[in-house]
This record gives sequence, C-alpha cells and structure tokens, in this order.
Amino acid sequence: MPYPTGHREEVRSRIVESARRLFNRNGFESVSIDSIMGQTGLTRGAFYAYFESKSDLYAETLGCFFTDPNWKSRWEGVDVDLASPEAGPQIVRAYLSQQHFDDVENSCPMVALPSDVARSDPKVKAAFENVFRAMVTVLGRDVRHSMQAPEETAMAIAALCIGGMVVARSLKDSRFSDRLRDASAHAALVLGGWKRDATTLPNTSPSGNSPAVLKRRRKDLTRTTTRVKR
Repeated sequence: MPYPTGHREEVRSRIVESARRLFNRNGFESVSIDSIMGQTGLTRGAFYAYFESKSDLYAETLGCFFTDPNWKSRWEGVDVDLASPEAGPQIVRAYLSQQHFDDVENSCPMVALPSDVARSDPKVKAAFENVFRAMVTVLGRDVRHSMQAPEETAMAIAALCIGGMVVARSLKDSRFSDRLRDASAHAALVLGGWKRDATTLPNTSPSGNSPAVLKRRRKDLTRTTTRVKR
C-alpha cells in the first residue's frame, strides 16, 4: 500500500525537529543518528533515505524563523511578525526574552549551536551564515536614525542578541544573567533607533530620582544660589 501524499515531507520534518531539539540540548558531537531516529520512532537505516550524513542534517536544523516559513516559535507568549513594521524591536525582545532563555530545546539554533558550528565543515558554516544574514536583513530593514549603514547596525544588533543570550545562559547568577539580557536588549533597541533614551542603560547609571542624583542637584543649586547672592 503506497504512503499518502506528503508522507515523505512529514517524516523529514519529524527528523529535523527531533535533531534540532537534541542538538540544542546536547550539542552536535554528543548526539547520535540512532538517538535522533529513536525520537521519531524510526530506525537508523531509514535515516539515509532522507540525509547523506549527520552533518547534512545538522545544516538543515540551523533553519530558524528568518529562513524557514514553517518554523514556529515555541516560546510561550512571544510572537514575531516579520511582515510588521515593528519586526526589528519584536525580534530583539523575543530573542532576549525569558521564554527563549528557558526553552533550550526550542532555541534559535544560532544561540544553541555556535561553538559546534565554529568546529564544523564549510557546509554547516554556510548554513549558519545564511540564517545570520537573514536576521541581519530583517533587522536592517527596520533600522532608524543610524550613524552608519543600516546593514552594519543590524549586524551589531544581531550580535548583541545572539551573544547576549549565549553569555546569559553561561552564567551561574540568575540575577546577573537577567541584567545582562536586559542590558543587551536595551542597547540593541537604542542602536536600532527603536528606543530614544540612549543615556541610561539598565543597572549601570543612577536614575534621575536616585538619592545620589538628588544630592548632586542640591549641591549644584546651593552653589548657584551662593553665586547669585554674591
């Protein structure tokens, strides 16, 4: 009995999703073809009907919502509409969100896999670059009031998003990790022109009503008053 229409595509998608979760959780080297196929309920032999090697599959798992129209965010409560005029800030907030931070298995692969990619063959690096370039293109389309070319600004924003999440996940202190994500998001939003106040980064400068600032203002007022009396 022949398989129904779409069966092959459906099985291929299941393999890719299984691999994506396992690679995100354990890294490329620690994941075997057997474990990938076991997650899909298939045997190792069936793997080679869809992929030539684990590296070929690995390159395909690097797809993300920037390049794969069927890729859906699993981060609960987080939505990104690439057709929206606000796609840029949406991407920044989604990338550095608590939901993305917590959901390792469903991470964007650029966050979970960069160290593996750096040690991989040119095909895998090309796949990673393709996704990164797609992210830069979307961000660059929405950059406002940049002092440099929009693409260069978008590259810096993308690096802040990816690098900020990678480092945040590597920290032991959860509060410090949260501050890092907040600071990265703030800097990225300011760079893109999506947040006007570029003078105060989270947790780095005293607020306008902090005791230190109020004390300094009182001193300045006292000096001014003294000069007027003289």
